Parts: sequence; C-alpha cells; structure tokens
Amino acid sequence: MVEADPYDAADRKRLLAGQDAVINLVGVLHSDRGTPYGRAFARAHVELPRALVETCREQGVRRLLHMSALGASNQAASMYLRSKADGEAAVLQAHGLNTTVFRPSVVFGEEDQFLNLFARLQRWLPILPLAGSAARFQPVYVVDVAHAMVEALDAAASYGKIYELAGPRIYTLRELVHIAGLAGGHARPVIPLGDALGRLQAFAMECLPGGPLMSRDNLDSMREDNIASGLLPGLDAPELQGKEGWRATSIEQYVIEHVAGVLPEAHLDALRARAHR
Repeated sequence: MVEADPYDAADRKRLLAGQDAVINLVGVLHSDRGTPYGRAFARAHVELPRALVETCREQGVRRLLHMSALGASNQAASMYLRSKADGEAAVLQAHGLNTTVFRPSVVFGEEDQFLNLFARLQRWLPILPLAGSAARFQPVYVVDVAHAMVEALDAAASYGKIYELAGPRIYTLRELVHIAGLAGGHARPVIPLGDALGRLQAFAMECLPGGPLMSRDNLDSMREDNIASGLLPGLDAPELQGKEGWRATSIEQYVIEHVAGVLPEAHLDALRARAHR
C-alpha cells in the first residue's frame, strides 16, 4: 500500500515506472452539476484516464485495465454515465496500449456503500421512503469483479474489449433494500416515491452534511435498467473463466455464506426460500 495523488503527474510517473500493467479503479458517485457533466465527474472519469494513457506511454507500460460502469453512454440521462462513456473512449482509443474496459452493475461486498447504506438507514428509520424503487439492477460480487480483472490481465483475447460484469439475478431496488434490511436484522416497510417526491428527497439528501446519500443525478442513472444488455461479453467469457472456471455469486448466496452468524434464523430461512435452497 502506497500513498500518492493519481492526479499529480510526478506521482503517476513514480508509480508507473517499471510496471507491467495499470488497473484504474478511480471513480466518484457525486459531482456538482454541469454540461455535459460536473467538474468532479470530469476530473475523475475523463481527465484521469487520459492522463493515465499518456503516463503509460511515457513509462512504457503496455497494459491498461479500466473500470467503467454499466450503462455508460454519451446519450445517458445522468452526468455520471456520460462521463464514464468519455473515460472509456479515452482508454479504448489509446494507440500502442493493450486496453480492456469493464462495466459492472452495482458492486456488493462486505464494505460496499450500497447495501450497507440501506441496512444502516433501516436500523434507524421505522419506514423507508424510496425513490426509484422500481429501478432494476443486476448486482455483482466484488470478488467476482476482481477475479475477472485478474484473469484478463494476461489474456490477449481481452484486448480492446468491453465486458459487462453482472451477477446471476436481476432485482428491483425495492427488493435489494429489503434484502439489506434482512441482512442487517432490521427490515422496514418500503414506501415507493413518485418522480416528483423522489427528486425532492434526492435534493434534500444532496444538502446533508458529510456528502450526499443520494443525488438527483443518481436518480437520472436509474432511469434505465442497470442490467447486462447481452450484446457484450460478460463474466462467463472464456478468457475470464481461467483454467478451473467459476460461477458468479448471487446476493442471497453471499448473505447465507458470509452473514450466517449474524442473521436470525428466520431471516436466513426467508433468504434460502428466495434462493430456492
């Protein structure tokens, strides 16, 4: 573990000197507003990938793996996804580098800021008003994402490709919030909010001290389902499978295997039933 500023040219040069590959995982969820996106999105998602490409060339690093996001598009409703699309382009259009881009759905795991957020909210709130409750996601386990990227490092078949990283099941946001409540031992009633109230809630959360829990741009991202299109390769691509092969982990499987000592048995039974076990 080293401490450095990836935006500083001297630090990038020091970090990349003598390396074989670079994996860029830098990203932010919130930004000020702007056209086509705010300053924080531009800096983290577009300017940094461009700078990394240049530093890779300077230091003779030929391999670059880049983390984008499912739904990245110049025509997306959200600033977040538009900035991710421009970052992808900067990487994929880099001449002289062997590049690979990964587009994950929402990533879950022990310290994620998605399911854990909703688990914490349900610990303190008697009910949970929820904007975008019908939005669909295909969550992917962080260990599966890491596995895919490690396998891709030396796989020439992955050069120049975009991979959609998604889990085995599709859920609505409301279902994910319910699972988070069960896992945390405090499942609360979820009250879906319409568009107007949802945007009002998001605006209020933007104003909270310590950074927004949700933003209006997050809601814009959820206008389209955050699920694999099926038009691009995914976790089951042969070059990401390795010699032994593996299967993507579902949220229910993760909770049963990793949180069993914390959950009351009744909650576990409900999750097992949902997973058909």
